[in-house]
Amino acid sequence: MALEQAPEELVDAVVVNDGRLLLVNVQGGWGLPSGVPEEAETAQATAARVVYELTGYLVDGSSLLESESAVGADGSPAVVCHLLSEDPSGEDQLTAGQLRWAPFAEAIDGGLPAPVRAYLEGHTPV
Repeated sequence: MALEQAPEELVDAVVVNDGRLLLVNVQGGWGLPSGVPEEAETAQATAARVVYELTGYLVDGSSLLESESAVGADGSPAVVCHLLSEDPSGEDQLTAGQLRWAPFAEAIDGGLPAPVRAYLEGHTPV
């Protein structure tokens, strides 16, 4: 019997570079790049794949953010990703106008999930 994955479990990619967070335009607002894992794909691999497919940037998908409390959380895993390429490959789905690099301080106030806000607050340059 095969294990079934919860439907539509999105993985959020937290792409950081030089004190900035990559945001994408989703449904008229700015949010994290996110996508659904493929069969047997880890959250880290999903984050790296989704970022490349949407933006053309290569990222490492290095660490899974753990929520200290599941209460009130949307349940989506978030993966911190570090930029591996300065320029997008050109094989992206989104245009340059649908991407933006926001300073951590600005992104924290943008309605991000609690574990992502906590990560950014702990890594905001002074």
